[in-house]
Amino acid sequence: MTVTSPGSPSASPVQTLTVTEDEAGLRLDRWFKRRFPALALSHLAKICRKGEVRVDGKRVDTATRLEQDQKIRVPPLKLEAAAAAPTILRASPEDARALADMTLYEDASLLVLNKPYGLAVQGGSGMTRHIDGMLESLAKGDTRPVLVHRLDRDTSGVLLIAKNRRTAADLGEIFRSRQAKKIYWALVEGVPKPAQGRVSLYLAKGAAMGDDRPPRPGSERREAADAREKMRVARHGDEGAQHSLTYYAIVEKAAPRCAWLSMKPLTGRTHQLRAHAEAIACPIFGDPKYGHRPEDEVRRRDPMRAMPEGLERKLHLLARRLILPNPKGGTLDVTAPLPAHMQTSWDVFGFDASRQDPIMSAPDA
Repeated sequence: MTVTSPGSPSASPVQTLTVTEDEAGLRLDRWFKRRFPALALSHLAKICRKGEVRVDGKRVDTATRLEQDQKIRVPPLKLEAAAAAPTILRASPEDARALADMTLYEDASLLVLNKPYGLAVQGGSGMTRHIDGMLESLAKGDTRPVLVHRLDRDTSGVLLIAKNRRTAADLGEIFRSRQAKKIYWALVEGVPKPAQGRVSLYLAKGAAMGDDRPPRPGSERREAADAREKMRVARHGDEGAQHSLTYYAIVEKAAPRCAWLSMKPLTGRTHQLRAHAEAIACPIFGDPKYGHRPEDEVRRRDPMRAMPEGLERKLHLLARRLILPNPKGGTLDVTAPLPAHMQTSWDVFGFDASRQDPIMSAPDA
């Protein structure tokens, strides 16, 4: 596309383009954004409503999933010159080496990483380095690895990457049909009762209606932001409420201070395990958003429940193990080691990471 002056629109001719193997499984809007980065999504929605975009001759909407070898009629597009030069992510040898150091398993179609604490999976406000951006260093031609699922920035452990869109679509269906077994380890404050249980709750984002607790002095802005990002326990039928289900089991405990929990989520809601731990009055140690109390307050109120000195106040949550069918055949079963800050805590309490995990006997439904 030739741009004559900044901000001036440019129109493309009518085209018929073919969906490639790497593009199979993409939504139509993402396919257009990939092929035509300067296209405004509002313009795409308009031409789809008017029937100007066709897939194999049929009218479609922007959420339509594409299949390999389908023919897409692309009408003349209004492309804004100012948007026609998106940020180009340069392949970084340093990123490639970092990803290699994180790799737990790799084959021709997928990659499993051990995501470290503090490294974001995707970009956001103020984010300059994240896994999604680092994957550009592994791109080959028009094909680049694709994220299959997500972990919170401060959650460590197993992260699954597809090397192409076809594998991403296959793995996405495996996750949607709950064929993937995910196991997390956490150090929680207090000891839950019973020792093995099931947490079934509706969760919604944001502060509950009528929550008029006064903020701590000087913390109004930060706490307001946290409230918008936090998941809260809701009722069935509340706006935005989604069902969430987690099985948990105590592996070891240092009563009454803390317990090592193995957790098996059957749903994948935002902050699900962190919210569920708070809901059973045993928040994950080092979690600044859910059930966190300053250690000096704990020591003052109940010294027996205070954690030992020297533990790092980082989120003690690990995506420990992932088991699922490999789209190319067989079973993928990958385990991540404890990150350094959790290993330190395990050593302090004398927990043995080689112990048999009781969560393996929990139901899959």
